Amino acid sequence: MSNQTTVTEFLLLGFSDVQELQILHFVVFLVIYLAALVGNLLIFMAIAFDHHLHTPMYFFLMNLSILDLGSISVTIPKSLANYILNTRSISYAGCVAQVFLFIFFTEADFAFLTVMAYDRYVAICKPLHYETVMNRRACVQMAASAWISGILYSVLHTGNTFALTFCGANMVDQFFCEISQLLKLACSDSYLIEVGVIAFNVCLTL
Repeated sequence: MSNQTTVTEFLLLGFSDVQELQILHFVVFLVIYLAALVGNLLIFMAIAFDHHLHTPMYFFLMNLSILDLGSISVTIPKSLANYILNTRSISYAGCVAQVFLFIFFTEADFAFLTVMAYDRYVAICKPLHYETVMNRRACVQMAASAWISGILYSVLHTGNTFALTFCGANMVDQFFCEISQLLKLACSDSYLIEVGVIAFNVCLTL
């Protein structure tokens, strides 16, 4: 049996080792994060508190703002904390959580964009049937399907990724736990697993 060291944490390499560039990255990331935070919160509050905006389009837009807020909150705060604490480490469990949440929010984001495109198609091409087709029940079902599809894809992709064995090197060449970078650190062959996940994703998208 070969000696293998089980990885218990990963090191996020980030963008640069130069302190001045690290400070620049910190400031840029902080500004982007705060802008996204404020923008999405304003969208959410405007739609939630204005009854004139309680229409299918704005209902989906509110969900989209929640997803955008979630996806950026999964990666940026950890990166900012690493800059402040002058560390690069992220625990194995933290990396699993980051991968799961990032994929979930991203996949659900795409699902909601598809639902919103369908909403606009019905509004433009079938305006007389819009109220019937895009009723409250249909909107809730479409929103639920978008959230559930994100969870299903995220569970599958995260499970397949971390079912692999990581040994030796633990340096992720990215500022967050990105799957393509994690696969480079895996000891086992991941080709067939990734083909299966991609095939499932294509079916799910269709």
